[in-house]
Amino acid sequence: MHVIIAGCGRVGSELASSLEHADHTVAIIDRNPAAFERLRASIKAKQIVGFVFDRETLEEAGIKEADAFASVTSGDNSNILSARVAKEHYRVPNVVARIYDPRRAQIYQRLGIQTVATVRWTTDQMMRFLLPEDSQFEYTVDNGEVIITAVQAEPETIGKHVVEFDLDGRRRVVAVSRFGVPRVPDKSLTVQEGDILYISVARADAHSISADLKTVGQPE
Repeated sequence: MHVIIAGCGRVGSELASSLEHADHTVAIIDRNPAAFERLRASIKAKQIVGFVFDRETLEEAGIKEADAFASVTSGDNSNILSARVAKEHYRVPNVVARIYDPRRAQIYQRLGIQTVATVRWTTDQMMRFLLPEDSQFEYTVDNGEVIITAVQAEPETIGKHVVEFDLDGRRRVVAVSRFGVPRVPDKSLTVQEGDILYISVARADAHSISADLKTVGQPE
């Protein structure tokens, strides 16, 4: 996959490293040439000096062939503007923007742009939004027979009560993240588009967790 990163600060440089480590091609844009000094010497990402919302700059980065776009500059306006150009004009499938004001998050979610509030940012969150099929957060409990994994809510799970996904002795939803805000689910909480489900599951069952959740509530 080809991924474009707008902004070569701490977040952008770490994302570039993570993406290349996962064998994806990367182009990174920043208006300050000195910003690329943050990149590790081993990083092969294409480095482009320019404004992240400029279409000529974006096309030089390969946005017409891009599979994902992450805007992680230091400004909300630049992040959202470039993300909207990527999503609405170039139809990039996976677009995510870092945002400093989490109160705006819901507005941008409605535009189809995933947002991550900077105070809650992790590379894992960005990777999940950019590459939902390839990346998976995982926390190992003790000897590793049980893990906590993060699963993006699929269309088949929307509207279902979170407790429906619990299966005694096999899996349990321990938290739900919505617009970057985590919560412990109660029996009334239903899944919404964009939710991330944090699930405690036996490692042996982890590989099929997404497929298993889609079948919950369906007649056998």
